[in-house]
Amino acid sequence: MNLETLAEGLGVADVVDAMMMTHPHRAHIIDLTSPDPSRVLIGPAVTIGFLPVRKDFMDPDKHSLVPAIYRAVQNHDAKGAVLVMASNGHTKTSLGGGTKLSRVENLGMAGILADGYIRDFEEIDSYDFATYCTGEAVRAGGNEVQPYLSDVPVSIGNVTVVPGDVIFAKGNAAVVVPGDEVEMIFKKARMIMEKMDAAKEAGRSENPSQVLSKGDDAI
Repeated sequence: MNLETLAEGLGVADVVDAMMMTHPHRAHIIDLTSPDPSRVLIGPAVTIGFLPVRKDFMDPDKHSLVPAIYRAVQNHDAKGAVLVMASNGHTKTSLGGGTKLSRVENLGMAGILADGYIRDFEEIDSYDFATYCTGEAVRAGGNEVQPYLSDVPVSIGNVTVVPGDVIFAKGNAAVVVPGDEVEMIFKKARMIMEKMDAAKEAGRSENPSQVLSKGDDAI
């Protein structure tokens, strides 16, 4: 079963509930924005970690976004993957724009998840992939942060993301699911959603007086 089929009709909250039933750690990322929040982002993570600029330490030919993208995917199948860019606390700094991030389109990736700003929303929206980040930038951020390591565990929105984890984002939130548990977690999420739908249906015929009387008994 492919990832799109597993996620069809589910909300991020359904998957977060399933993760909470399975693991104690935080898995959700909130307060995201997107050029098109109706686009669903799902795919295995490939990662880039940014650090504050150190001109004496970082070779700009090596530590720039385009080679970082290629290093992120070199050990993975780029097609359908999600480029996860971790700002390391620089959540209001641009991590990339439409020109350099066109490589995400060229590689056939599913999209981008970033806990920093992205430039050129209109251009990004013209691509086929989905993008979720903390906001839109108009100023380049290359004098503040640079990509440093690719294909390593990163922290984004207070959640650890390991290459190969599955990212699921829509609306203004995302969830990170261990890659080897994705089918189990998403099936559990669907069971939760169906249970909640049944509870909503039952609520249509409930008697408010009976509900209130049970509450009185509890008091």
